[in-house]
Amino acid sequence: MSGKVQLVTGVAFGTLLSLSAFAAEGTLSASDRAAVVRTLVTEMNANYIEPAVAKRVGSAITRKNAEGGYAPAASAQAFSAVLAKDLRDLSGDLHFNARFDQRFRERGSAAGADDEGVQAIRSGYGIEKIERLPGNVGYLELRNFGPTELVGPAYTAAMSLMAGTDALILDLRRNDGGQPASVAYLMSHFFPLGDRRHLNDIYNRPSNKTWESWTLASVTERYRKPVYVLTSARTGSGGEECAYDFQTQKRATLVGETTAGLANPVDRFDVGHGIVVAIPVARSTNPVTKTSWEHVGVKPDIAVPAAQALQKAHAAILRNLVASARGDSERTKLQRLLAMVEKGESEKPIYTLRGER
Repeated sequence: MSGKVQLVTGVAFGTLLSLSAFAAEGTLSASDRAAVVRTLVTEMNANYIEPAVAKRVGSAITRKNAEGGYAPAASAQAFSAVLAKDLRDLSGDLHFNARFDQRFRERGSAAGADDEGVQAIRSGYGIEKIERLPGNVGYLELRNFGPTELVGPAYTAAMSLMAGTDALILDLRRNDGGQPASVAYLMSHFFPLGDRRHLNDIYNRPSNKTWESWTLASVTERYRKPVYVLTSARTGSGGEECAYDFQTQKRATLVGETTAGLANPVDRFDVGHGIVVAIPVARSTNPVTKTSWEHVGVKPDIAVPAAQALQKAHAAILRNLVASARGDSERTKLQRLLAMVEKGESEKPIYTLRGER
């Protein structure tokens, strides 16, 4: 018996793989789609930060399904894509999303936390690049804000490397967001010890509680030099909060494009058949402006196309350094570097011994 099973498995392995792939695609019947819609509407009504909008969007999706509007979406992947578009179009909230993900684990599970930790480590804790640019200008590109307990020490290590620079450029142009607590941890490096700042408030509808975001006294590495923050239309969610915090606290100059306008944090819900929906469940409110960047984005202080933001910020820093240079030799060197940056040029590395050139 055992031998037969192994034989069948060996012979039919390719066929079984094909069948598994077909099943993973998630073929749906009309009753399956109806069940997904019912669960989705229930979750939206219970959790979406704007109850009136949830009711309106839920009614529209239910009506469309009853009229057969989702019938062409025969697979879970196709249905999730259509739902994602409808949720965004009907609500005007770009934080809504839906995707097919059979491996989704509810937040809080040990396996889910392990996956998140592995991803944070593999991505270098979200730190894409760290560099000292010509003129002793620090550069740090941050792609996301991962779990605070993992990324926090990496942020402090990066800021330690930047400690001796005369200014810092923080690049958030490709930052898709992440955990608000990690935003607060990073921001804590940019104010003197003892200068505690109230950064943001997040009201969570399901819990009916508000979480206040403040800088942390436990962060000991502090950076007091000028900061420039780069933004783009892609900068979203937690990346936007970071830029907004810098701007409202008057701690940095923002250079680039207006950001995406996604202020409301989300939770993810399994609505059945492998479809996972991201629903905005909370509202951000800045304690300085009493509002947020939802729908409007964070507007830069110096507006330029995102691709030109680094060059613009670097040149602005070098101009300031030229003006404050203490000696002719230092001023001349900085002026030369400034001229190169303005032209989009850079010094080529030299790999020969001095005296052999």
